[in-house]
Amino acid sequence: MTPLLSPASYLDHLRRESARFRDVLAGCDPAARVPGCPEWDAADLLWHLAEVQWFWGTTVRTRPADADEDAEGPDRPATHDGLLAAYDEWSAALAEELAGADPGDACWTWSQDHTVAFVLRRQAHEAMVHRLDAEQAAGAVTPLPADLAADGVLECLDVMFGGEPSWGSFTPGDQHVRIDCTDTGDSVWVVLGRFAGTDPRDGQVYDDVDVHAVPDPGTDPAVVVSGPAAALVTWLWRRGDDAEVTVSGDPATYGAFRSAVNHPIN
Repeated sequence: MTPLLSPASYLDHLRRESARFRDVLAGCDPAARVPGCPEWDAADLLWHLAEVQWFWGTTVRTRPADADEDAEGPDRPATHDGLLAAYDEWSAALAEELAGADPGDACWTWSQDHTVAFVLRRQAHEAMVHRLDAEQAAGAVTPLPADLAADGVLECLDVMFGGEPSWGSFTPGDQHVRIDCTDTGDSVWVVLGRFAGTDPRDGQVYDDVDVHAVPDPGTDPAVVVSGPAAALVTWLWRRGDDAEVTVSGDPATYGAFRSAVNHPIN
């Protein structure tokens, strides 16, 4: 589905969110736990985003025909100052590579969208979500930008939950849910269905309720989920509760929707 923001907006948000992430973690206890990623402390979070931004900066620069996300990357620095220095270098390189690239250029990604534009959008959201992780670890949460959060609701449902690997298939049903961002006026429709397939890497078999983002189907939704964009995107990413989220409609359909999205995104 069509993103809500322009490439220039994603790049601006990437820079801002990455800088805020760095500023928060520079003053945070490296041993502080990260509520959104309970297995990590703040130092692990810093290293994670440093590695992610190194990987995508390198990918945009070198444009490989394929990429091995499990390939060995750079060594983790042993000190917090070393982590900050590595992050500074790789974050700046990612922004520089994206600023100098045409969003329409071909670029390997793990999605079906093999363009620089996908990397630009995905990394803006990666930085925003992990900025929130950093702030929650430090106990210094600030508001998310409403425009990026609204696009994040769409990206989360269309790409992160709605995407599917080539070895599986999605069979849509006839139940639709509409998610309304009350502060920006944006809405995302999803159809409930089932995803089935066998992962060739480990033989695990899947047959689960799933969601796909779809254009407005022209019918009444079975369920409407509404709230401010930031509240919705943090709820979907399991970084916040449903205190600002309102639900109306069929309880069974809502239960199926929650089953499809109430798990970690990986």
